[in-house]
Order: sequence, then structure tokens, then C-alpha cells
Amino acid sequence: MKNLYLRVGTTYFKKSLYPSLNGDFIEILVVWSSELIRQDHGKNTLSEIERFDGFICIPENRPEHFKKRVQDYYNTYHQISKSPEKGDISNTMIFLNHIFGAQKEMGIDYLQILYLKPTQILPILCLVSKERATGKSTFLKWLKVIFEFNMTFLTNSDFTSQFNADWTSKLIIAVDEVLFKTDELTERIKYLSTTNSHKTESKGKDKKESQFFGKFILCSNNETSFIKIDADEIRFWVLKIEKFEKEDVHFLEKLISEIPAFLNFLTNRELSTENQSRMWFTPQQIKTKALQRLVRFNSSKVEAELANVLMNTMESLDIEALEFCFSDLLNILNKFRLKYDAVEIKKIVREIWELEPAKNSNQYQKITITMDLDFYQNQSKGRYYSVSRKFLADKVMN
Repeated sequence: MKNLYLRVGTTYFKKSLYPSLNGDFIEILVVWSSELIRQDHGKNTLSEIERFDGFICIPENRPEHFKKRVQDYYNTYHQISKSPEKGDISNTMIFLNHIFGAQKEMGIDYLQILYLKPTQILPILCLVSKERATGKSTFLKWLKVIFEFNMTFLTNSDFTSQFNADWTSKLIIAVDEVLFKTDELTERIKYLSTTNSHKTESKGKDKKESQFFGKFILCSNNETSFIKIDADEIRFWVLKIEKFEKEDVHFLEKLISEIPAFLNFLTNRELSTENQSRMWFTPQQIKTKALQRLVRFNSSKVEAELANVLMNTMESLDIEALEFCFSDLLNILNKFRLKYDAVEIKKIVREIWELEPAKNSNQYQKITITMDLDFYQNQSKGRYYSVSRKFLADKVMN
């Protein structure tokens, strides 16, 4: 009976089998009192219980390499219950071809690295489609059955919470129906996708620096605006998923039955790609039409809003052209409660609109907007840009 318990630091735990919906059992630790152990098994049992100095999380999915004891620490990474076995994986290959399409071999590489090299940084995988019954949720459910407690599901609001101890030690962090509306959330997930350490915080406990090896998988029905990214982004692998020609309500069960054989396939397969970047794949390899569409939408949305603000300003002042320096432009946008990155605005003005500033610092009519949104002009000096109503109407607004 002593093997049912363990002591970590000064706290006793009982190993409990937690039943899952598919009929399997997953081992978890439940805090247990020493007095109850004495009552149930005798006073001498405590001295025989295995002791550890503390917890550590070292990811390892292969059963022959997994260790619960790492030095004097208890490994909290969950040992997955399914082991590789020879068998048929025909349904799995059909499914992966549906999810990854022409990039199927890269997709299998991604899953193989997840399984065999869990500490390797990987791109943020995004599955998008405005249609239903595409297999996005099936993909997440299938991965959950494979990796069990090493995968978790989050909502958009979970990223805004200061308490993150429940997900920072997971291998896969999945967000279904994702919609990151703020730059802060986007920047946070970009940072986490490439870092190897992160501060973990639990309720009532101090922050603690810990290793981070999580991989993000995002799913969304919004193909063009579920997250805000720019043209230089290299962390996202965006795939548009098509609708199944014929829906099979038992398909997930078929995939689950093939998991041991699929793990055997991953264990013995040779990777089709080499490690060429910190995220394994190069930006060129994960560049897709779905990613380009997402970037174009984000860029065109900012451009359209910028043009609309300038047009409204000119209409309010009843002028045909507007002169501005970048500081003026950012102030105008701020008055309209549009907060954009200065670098992004400069890129639109200089590279997309191809406007050039005055060669020297000259007098120009600076636009000022009051808190009540009253517009007026006054003389100022600087290397200003000039844009006309006709230019914006021809280039952007049509």
C-alpha cells in the first residue's frame, strides 16, 4: 500500500486514478493527510513512503525514456497511457491529409517533433475556416486523447488572468474559437511561443520562474481577423481547413483506435525536414495563402481606418489636402481613440502610399483636434507630408 502514496517536501499525496470519458484512467495526485494514512495502513507506513524534495516538470512522451524521479524531484509531466504498437493508420493519414493538405509531410513532422522532441520550439499552429464541420475541433480532441493531461484548453479570457499555473507546464495549449482583439494578447502569445522560461503564478503563492515548453494551437471560424499580425511575422503557421465532403460521426473514434499505431509510426519515421530555425521550420516553409490573407486584411484594415480619419478631418475643415508630421497624425488618431503602432503607420505612409516628406523643415498648416473633436489649423514648422482627398479616394477608399 505504500506505493499508493508519496511525500513531496512536507506534504503527502495519494496517487488516484481519474476516470476519463473514453473509459481510460489517468493518474493524478491528491493531497492526503498523514493521519489518514496511519489510520488506513498503520503507523509504520509513513516511514516506507517514497520522498521527494520538490516538483519539477521534464517533458518526455516515449514510455521507455520517461522518469517520474529526476534526481530528488518528482516529475509532474504526465506519462501518457498509450504506447506505440504496430497497426493500421489509414484513417489517420486521410485525416492529416485533410488538415495539412499539400503540407502533409510537414504536418506529420510537427506532430513527430511534439511527440519525440517536446522541448523543441515550434510555430503557432492556426487552423481557420468560416465553415462548420471542417475537423478543427476533431483535431484538438484527437490530440487531447494522445497527450492527455499534457494538453489543456484555454479561452481568450484565460490569457488576461494573472494566475497561469494551470497551463504553463502543459505541452499543448489549445484555444478554440480564438479572437484576440488587443495587441497585448497577441504580443503575449508571440513572446510565449519562443521563450523557454516563464513566471508562473498561483493564487496565494509568489511568482516562480519555471521552464516553459508549451506549443500553441489556435482554431477560429474567423479567417481574417482572429489575431492581429503584421507582414514581417514569422511565428504563425496558418492553415485554412476545408469542409469534409461527407461527415462521419464516428471518425474521431476511428482516429483514437489508431493512436498506438500512429505513435509507432512517429517513433520509426524519418523526419522530412531539418532543423533550420529556432522554430524548426523556416518562415518560407510555413508561409501559406491563409497567412498572407490574414496579413493583408490586418494591413488593409489599418490603412482604411487611417484614410477614413484623414478624409473626415479634411471634410470637417473643408479642405482638399492635408499637411502633417507623424506626431500630428498620431495625435489625430489618438483623438479618434485609434491606437496603432507608430512603425505600422509610418510603413503605410512611406511604403504603401509612397509619400515623401518635404526636403527641408518648412512652414505648414498643422491640424489640431480638441477633446470635443473641434478641428482647427495653425502655423507650424517641420518636414511635413501632404495628402489629398483625391489620392485617398483613388488609392484606398475605392
